[in-house]
Amino acid sequence: MSQPDTFAGASTGGHRTSERTFPFRAEHVGSFLRPPALLEARARFQRGEIDAAQLRAAEDEAIRDVVAMQERVGLETITDGEFRREYFHLDFLGQLGGVHTDSPGTVIGADGKEHLVPPTIRVVDKVHHARDIQRRDFEFLKGCTTRTPKVTIPSPTMLHFRAGRAGIDRERYPDLEAFYQDVADAYVAELHSLAEAGCTYVQLDDTNMAYLCDARMREAARERGDDPDALPFLYAHKFINPVAERKPPGMILGMHVCRGNFKSTWAAQGGYEPVAEALLSEMKLDAYFLEYDDERSGDFGPLRHLPKGDKVVVLGLLTTKSGDLEEKDRIKRRIEEATRHVPLEQLALSPQCGFASTVHGNELDFAQQSRKLELVVDIARDIWGDS
Repeated sequence: MSQPDTFAGASTGGHRTSERTFPFRAEHVGSFLRPPALLEARARFQRGEIDAAQLRAAEDEAIRDVVAMQERVGLETITDGEFRREYFHLDFLGQLGGVHTDSPGTVIGADGKEHLVPPTIRVVDKVHHARDIQRRDFEFLKGCTTRTPKVTIPSPTMLHFRAGRAGIDRERYPDLEAFYQDVADAYVAELHSLAEAGCTYVQLDDTNMAYLCDARMREAARERGDDPDALPFLYAHKFINPVAERKPPGMILGMHVCRGNFKSTWAAQGGYEPVAEALLSEMKLDAYFLEYDDERSGDFGPLRHLPKGDKVVVLGLLTTKSGDLEEKDRIKRRIEEATRHVPLEQLALSPQCGFASTVHGNELDFAQQSRKLELVVDIARDIWGDS
């Protein structure tokens, strides 16, 4: 496999905003296993034994440790592990003005495992940016590293897909065009708040584009009156692009397409073909983190929709759902297979998802988590060199 001489993701370390320096060749999605001390602090807070300031102090300590781990394994992209969240999406969406979220439940599936029942997310008033949501957390993260800090937030499509029109107050929004505009405005305000604090890298976490690849969920969309073939394009042009077109100068905006990630279980399956054109060609994003860890994700054919240029697909080839370590040569062969559809210079590598999209975490241990990341870095160096 040939190695390109240059790549948009090359870095010499540190914060660099004058030129595009990421996504890097070795990437990760964002969330990490919560350490026992942090889980205990959260439980004590919920029991009223410690206050919010004490909980935050425990989060601060755990974040410093997880930043050190990321740096130690050789990553250039650094997150706070989502250690201040219980769920990857609800903690953010619930802080948007006009949005109400319910606590999710769980059920035991046919596989005998506990599965997450997606919570109801309802729009009960005009959506607006009521406060800076991630800025304070980002400022702490930035102070912990000299590498590139990344902020992960749920995609704006999360406010529509699960309930559709029925989940949006008709009195407040008789016309959905006003809803789309308000959602975009709220997200743009959040991105500019982050940029003012020095943030240059934001990732949108989106389950809905993956759900629209799943035959069962496509049928559910039809039953509530939505066209699953039209929704990817609606999401591109009404939710994502109105945000991407107004992002702060110098900010990289990516999207992780998630198929479900709760205690090592998943929710959706099916190749990317039903959404690939809207996702890769129509959305004005800089990077796509796509899950490709097993057969549920289909083949690499849909990647042909990625335009030649600066956009990057980060191949999620290592699973976060188990601690079994992948064979290096097999991952290299899969990357080579992907180059039949996308030039190598437009590819990068990561685990398929986060290690703990919810506070519960996946079924692997801290050592296995680190080894996965070390393998990502090792393979990326073999293929693309030190850059």
